[in-house]
Order: sequence, then structure tokens, then C-alpha cells
Amino acid sequence: MFNLDFLRDCFERGLATFCQGFVGAMAVPGPDWTDSLKIGAVAAVIAIGKAIAATRVGDSRSGSLVS
Repeated sequence: MFNLDFLRDCFERGLATFCQGFVGAMAVPGPDWTDSLKIGAVAAVIAIGKAIAATRVGDSRSGSLVS
């Protein structure tokens, strides 16, 4: 499960999800920088958890449910 392809997938998914969560939180009036960073971090942790769970369903070398 923790081979190089899987780690790359997890890093890419986690980083992309962090950026999406951060930008989404910054677009809404209210949260400041630290809150937006926390929201992005929580979203990234959830995405990485989903990638780990996906190894039980699909290809164990990938973090994707469909490949």
C-alpha cells in the first residue's frame, strides 16, 4: 500500500484538496487566515484518509477508487 505511486497520489490529492479548502474558505466572509488554514488542513486529512480507504476497494497501489 505505501509504495511510491501511492505516496505520490496521496500527496497530490492532499495538496490539491488543501488548496481547494483554503481558497474556498477565504472566498467566504468570516474566516481569517488561520481558520482557512485549519479548514484546508482538515480537508486534506479527509482526502488522504479516503485515499487510504480506497486501497481496500480498488488497486492497492493507487489512492483512487476507480483505477
